[in-house]
Amino acid sequence: MKKKVVIIGAGFGGLAMGIRLQARGYTVSIIDKQAQPGGHAVQLRKGGYTFDMGPSLITAPGLLKELFALGGKSLEQFLTLLPLDPYYRVYFWDGSFIDYTGDSERMKAQIAVLSPGEERAYDAFMHRSRAFYGAVIEQGLGARPFGWRELIFFLPKALRLGALRSSYALAADYFRDERLRFLFSFHPLFIGGDPFQAPAVYQMIPYLEKREGVWYAIGGMHAVAQALTRLFIDMGGMIYLETEAKRIRVEKGEAVAVQTSQGELPADIVVSNADFLHTVRHLYPEPYQWGASRERWMSYSMSAFLLYLGLRRTYPERLPHHTIALGPRYRGLVKDIFRRKVVPDDFSLYLHAPTRSDTTMAPLGGESLYILSPVPHLRPGMDWKALSPTYVERILTFLEEKLHLQGVREEIEVLETFTPEDFALQRNCTYGAAWGPEPLLWHTAVLRPPNRSRRIPNVFFVGAGTHPGAGIPGVLLSAKATEVAVTEAYPLSLAPVPV
Repeated sequence: MKKKVVIIGAGFGGLAMGIRLQARGYTVSIIDKQAQPGGHAVQLRKGGYTFDMGPSLITAPGLLKELFALGGKSLEQFLTLLPLDPYYRVYFWDGSFIDYTGDSERMKAQIAVLSPGEERAYDAFMHRSRAFYGAVIEQGLGARPFGWRELIFFLPKALRLGALRSSYALAADYFRDERLRFLFSFHPLFIGGDPFQAPAVYQMIPYLEKREGVWYAIGGMHAVAQALTRLFIDMGGMIYLETEAKRIRVEKGEAVAVQTSQGELPADIVVSNADFLHTVRHLYPEPYQWGASRERWMSYSMSAFLLYLGLRRTYPERLPHHTIALGPRYRGLVKDIFRRKVVPDDFSLYLHAPTRSDTTMAPLGGESLYILSPVPHLRPGMDWKALSPTYVERILTFLEEKLHLQGVREEIEVLETFTPEDFALQRNCTYGAAWGPEPLLWHTAVLRPPNRSRRIPNVFFVGAGTHPGAGIPGVLLSAKATEVAVTEAYPLSLAPVPV
């Protein structure tokens, strides 16, 4: 008899998990409280402008191709991916910039202008990044549940590579110029991490980008979510939107159903792609819920303030497809956000200008500009309804004065925001933290929330909150790891599906 699986959350983790289990012969239903699939990768459409509200780039297209292959399809039947070059432009605090690319010679030539002599360190740094990638990705440690046996296997190699040091400390071994230390240590910020605290194992990301490229999907990241949804449904899966999970019903120690805003769905297996603490604090029934004492050991990631601007014009000379614009501080700003948890007076910005690659995202000649400012996650007394108007004005001033987007205020047709409070209320993110548990040493590998619940044996986790971590590659890998956990614990009498 086929086993019924209910997946809570139609983000990339939930969709990937649904495709994998449907391909294995399970009967899978996915529920989500939002009206669109995609989790953070939903879209805002207003006044002819289309905005991706969350992630904006793809760095591991092979993981997506694998999902379509499971459904007997090719990615190209559903999506058009464009390689980006440069990956991003980084404007430093002194006005200098570098176009970050996977082309080694172009990178070294730019570094030689920025800090003569330091270009010789680039190849050595990338060789180290390659070693991290080999130890984690090529050895498959991110694609299966991580237990103590895996830790014993990985730890000697990790110690030899210096993987337990901070990402910034590793970059400082290779580069003297503070701008280059930023350039080769900022990647943990993409997964909600503090580069001064996140383990150097995350320095595999620069090599991952170099190996597989940085890509944009025509139609935006929501087009990827829609394609995965169509694939899942074509495979026989069921998806229920505007259906919020309220409680996992447990009888005799095992989950038997998910109670939702639209009724109850029976389940032999439950997989949560929801925020981890939301699941164990609010979706577990009372005898199984985490208490406050257990919650205190877990540190959650930063949040983000998002500003969406529909502009009548574009700024191609200043803004390529992706831009990182840095304020006057690096270490101090990161400390304010992650450790002091205060909204700082200055900021750095990540900007996405998709019409560089895709004119369908805005009216002719216009721009759907997405701006992300890292901010601390929610704490008592933090009121983003009061903070937002001033914060928007500060960002607009920065755009005009520091990025030299002349007259940007006069070009605005659409202005919308998304704050940490919105992450908490609309997406059930604990503390409004968009990336779940912070990627710290004590939240890594076997110390991260497991792929299988230790309290309810037929409940599993997928997505940013579990192993291996946040970011789209991490989330897609988590689906592979959780698939292993499910199929080992509750196998079906079917042959494995080849990839």
